[in-house]
Amino acid sequence: MSDQQPPVFDTTNFSTDSYVKRVDKPWGYELHWVTPDAPYMGKIIHINKGARLSLQLHDEKQESWLVVNGQAAVIWENETGELVQTELQPGQGYSTKLGQRHRLMGITDCDVVEVSTPELGTTWRLEDDYARPHETPAQRDKERA
Repeated sequence: MSDQQPPVFDTTNFSTDSYVKRVDKPWGYELHWVTPDAPYMGKIIHINKGARLSLQLHDEKQESWLVVNGQAAVIWENETGELVQTELQPGQGYSTKLGQRHRLMGITDCDVVEVSTPELGTTWRLEDDYARPHETPAQRDKERA
């Protein structure tokens, strides 16, 4: 063992409070379980059977998913630029890269855990079943007010 000591931290900003914020969406809802000031995001995405999120890409955000209930799929861009569909398998993680087009969909009512970099930049909605605009920071604030 080393004689080194861990750094001393300012405990005044420590919290033992729980947090969750529900954000209703036309395709279901999201439960954000990480506070907005964290350097990452965590959410549960509930997608209704047959519903689809927008076909989108992010310019500053990367995402990873894990289906925890029901059946979900992702339509996403492969290495040749073609859109392909992948059914999310229980116990398996799936991740997007910056600029990779993708769209989650509910095969059944389902819950998908998503972790990501902070919700920054623009979500470019390339196709949207609900005719929503691109999600800029200002639009994101409006939708989540």
